[in-house]
Amino acid sequence: MATPAPELPRPAAFLDRDGVLNVDHEYVHRVDQLEWIDGVPEAIRLLNDAGYLVIVVTNQSGIARGYYDEAAVGALHDHMRDRLAAQGARIDAFYYCPHHPDGKVAAFTMHCDCRKPGTGMFEQAARDWRIDRARSFMIGDKDIDVAAATAFGIRSALFNAATDRLPDLVRRMIASP
Repeated sequence: MATPAPELPRPAAFLDRDGVLNVDHEYVHRVDQLEWIDGVPEAIRLLNDAGYLVIVVTNQSGIARGYYDEAAVGALHDHMRDRLAAQGARIDAFYYCPHHPDGKVAAFTMHCDCRKPGTGMFEQAARDWRIDRARSFMIGDKDIDVAAATAFGIRSALFNAATDRLPDLVRRMIASP
């Protein structure tokens, strides 16, 4: 019996959540707060069709601040994944950092490596998935997203929902080496 060949590394598109996938209304954690950015399903389908892993990396300091808990984040991410899947778009994984040094919930009040601009969420994704870093990239809406991508050794792009279309940015990122 032949041994199956190991899966080859794939490029990953790391996406910030608030400000890239959904409008950043500050501390979004319930389905009724979710307002999608225009073009998100199309952008994710483009990534899926191009063979990219789609990985969301998001700071969620609202957990440390006591505004909501990890279950709320999980439920929102499940809803997002389901809504996108119904439109033929697949998010492969969500990673979030619940920490903040000024938090009120003791278990999450700390400095950590996972909070962007740290690379902990990226490193965890690299342990969980076979990622081709040379072809991977990050799309975020803040300088900390760019800094995290640079520290992880991948290219990045800043996204501004007021002036950019996410599918157009994704096309440019896929096309550039």
